[in-house]
This record gives sequence, C-alpha cells and structure tokens, in this order.
Amino acid sequence: MVDYIIVGLGLAGIAFCEELETADKTFLVFEDESQHSSTVAGGLYNPVILKRFTLSWNADEQLATALPFYEKLEQKLKTSFDDKIAVVRRFAAVEDQNMWFEASDNPKLARYLDTNLIQNTNKAVNAPFSLGKVKHTGRIQTRKLLQAYREYLQSKNAIKKERFQYSEIIIEDDFVRYQNIKAKHILFCEGFGLKMNPYFEYLPLKGTKGELLFIKAPDLKIDYVLKSSVFLIPQGNDIYTVGATYNWKDKTHTTTQEAKQELIEKLSKLIHCDYEIIDHVAGIRPTVVDRRPLIGKHPTYSRLAVLNGLGTRGVMIGPTVAKQLYNHLEQQVALPSDIDIKRFEHFQNKKVKH
Repeated sequence: MVDYIIVGLGLAGIAFCEELETADKTFLVFEDESQHSSTVAGGLYNPVILKRFTLSWNADEQLATALPFYEKLEQKLKTSFDDKIAVVRRFAAVEDQNMWFEASDNPKLARYLDTNLIQNTNKAVNAPFSLGKVKHTGRIQTRKLLQAYREYLQSKNAIKKERFQYSEIIIEDDFVRYQNIKAKHILFCEGFGLKMNPYFEYLPLKGTKGELLFIKAPDLKIDYVLKSSVFLIPQGNDIYTVGATYNWKDKTHTTTQEAKQELIEKLSKLIHCDYEIIDHVAGIRPTVVDRRPLIGKHPTYSRLAVLNGLGTRGVMIGPTVAKQLYNHLEQQVALPSDIDIKRFEHFQNKKVKH
C-alpha cells in the first residue's frame, strides 16, 4: 500500500514528489519517458513576458516558491542545475526602449526591469538599439535535474520504468488498485500524454509543438540569455540553445526541416558569426486553451487527480501548483478557480471509460 501512484516524471511530477517526501507520504512513480516537453524545455524562469513587457501570471508568488524549492533540491540531490543567468532583451527600435521604460514605471514590474540599458559591444550580436536586462531570472538545466531525480528515485526503489496501463485501474471506495498495488490516490502528471488518458481526455489540453537547435558558436561569447524573436541560451563550451518554434497542428516528436529553417532565419538577424548546428530536438508542450494549468480531482472518481498543463513556464509554475494540489488532496483546501479543472466539467463525456 502506498499513499500515491504518480504517472509521469516531468517538472510537475518532481514537484509533487517533493511535496510527498516533505510530508513523509509514500509513493511509486511510473515513467516510460514517452513525453519530452521537460527534457527539451529551455528551462528559463523569467517573470516578464518580453513580447509585451508585462508581468507573467502570478509571477511574484511563483518565484517566491520556486527559487527555494530548486535550492533545496540541489542540496538534496548533491548537484547543481539552477544557473543564475540574466535574461537580456534585444531592442529592435527606439520604440522598444520607450516601451521598456514605460513598463518599468509600473510598480509590479519595477523590481524586474533594469532601467540602465546595456550598450552592445559584442560584434557578433546585432543589437544597435541597446539591450534591456531582466532581474531575478535564471535557467534550470531540466535534463540534468530529471536525470538526477530519476537516479534518486531508483535508489529508493520508488520508480518503475514502464508504461502505465489505464485499463488495469480498479477503483474501490477506500483506495485505488493498480495491478498488485493499492494506493490512496493516483496522480497523472503525463504532459501531452494526458490526451491518451481515458479519465482525463475530456480536458482541453491543446499541446504546442516546440523545436530547438543546439549550436556551437566559438566567436559568440555571451554569458546571458539573449531574447529577440528567438532566444539564445548559453550552455557552456561555446554551445547555445536556439529556440523555440510554436506549432499548434503537428503533435509528433519528430523534428522538421521547416522549423529548423525558421530558427536559422531568425538567428541570422540576431548574430553575425559562424556557427555549427550540433543537435535539433522537438517536444510537445502541455498547453491549455485558457493558458492556465489543469489541476484537481476527477469529477466522478475523487481518488484520481491530475497535475498538468504547465505550458511554457513549467519551471516557475510547477512548485506552486504542486503545493496547492497537495493541500487540496490532503487538507481539503480549495484550489484557486483559475487552475481547478472544475472549470471544464461541461467538457466531460458522461460515459467515462475505465
């Protein structure tokens, strides 16, 4: 008997596992590594939407929870994956600068937008209208975190690397049975894989395909994240991530020549130096129609729950919503209405499969 079975181990799954460990709850994770959104994520935590110079949803609360969360996790796993790196916005015109200063007058944004603009002196970077620095930003090395956490769970015999079979769920009054395992709850943290889940397939998880390039550019020499129509993230050893594309129709994990060409064209307007493409990856972001996470209990089977739909800001959002869901399941604390899946109950097919 365990308290929880958790299906999926991306950023959402890790955040919830940590809530359980803090509370001395027992759990078993099922992970078949079929979803890649956390693996291919840029991993940035940035409180500002740089396209419009606005504060992202609940940014203050999320950062206040996420930063201590990752610091504690680094200590626990005895590794480092949180890079305190600046995010710098390239201005395409004087109008961008003016918008930046206007936004910095907003009390909610003032602590994040540095009003001392950076004059670009890097000949490899095309930024004639200066650069703006966002404060309190960084990057989680998601691949490194996921690998370290899997190894940690393996050391505790708390993870099974196999595909979860929905047809083998048996729901009783006081527990849920899966194969020979009894649990108080089953929590689904499957990313876009939720579309195949017969209990939660009614939820409007759109999924947005994103593709990234990894380039080697010895002459670029930047130690900050550079954001324009694409972002450039330093990975060390003259390697940079270039991303990302957004495709709302293609739901495969296959890389495409079209996305590659789009990234190359945008990159050509941002940097003036030679580079070599060394990798090209793709994944499906678990995005939702109203751009809010999918959190809560199944409307019929209360021992089944979901933690999903973190979208493009999963690094920031994950620790906060995992804590909210834990308090909801264990302490009956109401979920905020904007994340509770109750807002989509009218989508549910009354003939729930099981």
